Amino acid sequence: MSISLNLNGSLVSNLIFFSASSSPQQTDFQIYSEYCNNHPNACVQLSKLMKVNKYVFFFEACRLLQKMIDISLDGFLLTPVQKICKYPLQLAELLKYTNPQHRDYKDVEAALNAMKNVARLINERKRRLENIDKIAQWQSSIEDWEGEDILSRSSDLIFSGELNKLSQPQAKSQQRMFFLFDHQMVFCKKDLLRRDMLYYKGRMDMDHVEVLDVEDGKEKDFNISVKNALKLRSPAGDEVHLLCAKKPEQKQRWLRAFADERRQVQHDRETGFSLTEVQKKQAMLNACKSHPAGKPKAVTRPYYDFLLRQKHPSLPTALPQQQVFMLAEPKRKTSTFWHNIGRLTPFKK
Repeated sequence: MSISLNLNGSLVSNLIFFSASSSPQQTDFQIYSEYCNNHPNACVQLSKLMKVNKYVFFFEACRLLQKMIDISLDGFLLTPVQKICKYPLQLAELLKYTNPQHRDYKDVEAALNAMKNVARLINERKRRLENIDKIAQWQSSIEDWEGEDILSRSSDLIFSGELNKLSQPQAKSQQRMFFLFDHQMVFCKKDLLRRDMLYYKGRMDMDHVEVLDVEDGKEKDFNISVKNALKLRSPAGDEVHLLCAKKPEQKQRWLRAFADERRQVQHDRETGFSLTEVQKKQAMLNACKSHPAGKPKAVTRPYYDFLLRQKHPSLPTALPQQQVFMLAEPKRKTSTFWHNIGRLTPFKK
């Protein structure tokens, strides 16, 4: 069965500006990201306004004056979100029925790839913005926090795990929990009794350190024998940290995580992604409300797992538009902390 498609003239004439990945037109489509991220807040504000008669009459008068179709304002606000979801699906269908020998085939294919990249960027930025509240809550759960807020420079948790840390000049081995964010890495100490409680111990500026793979054997800077180690060193060499993993695969995972962090920083720089001061302050304010003064702080392992469940989403070719921006919430497990404490307590009345 042959199917002929009469393409809209404007679509055909504009396919070419999607084809180059660095074209200004594709970059302009990134404004959809900000629009999609602001859409839920806009709907909340609109619902408040629609409870006041003068605004109801005003919006309806504007619609009539512009001779617009009879759709509520929230319906119009949803249209750009729907369109950006449909573009990759429509272009994929168009490519499916375009002869590979046709002169427009390469342009359609390039347009499809370009719009997939735009949709992927929107998904990724939405994920980042949704997770800043989780990161702010994580910081508020850390005891003895010092220095600037984590959100002042970072917006994504790349990886976390336990490592043995040695720093000059003491070269004393310390077991610490490390959290690698974009631009910085925070390390904490676990409470001796409450292992789900963390104490802030410091941070490293990833923009000004070099990550080095250390071979097993004698380490010359620390003059000790090491295994599964990697080294973080400042360009001037005045700051050196030796980190040791328990297993070789853990070390390799950390090396990949450090490479991912650098790629993330470069990608954010190229796409212009950054958090606004309002977003940072609102996230920290929400976190403070969820952790009132005097309330015991603790971070459970399932919460670590949630923060680490951050992969770059790919856009399937056939996905209902309402599911494109949905991010799965993890199933939270009940903490076994009180059960373990009760089992370890020998004295009972």
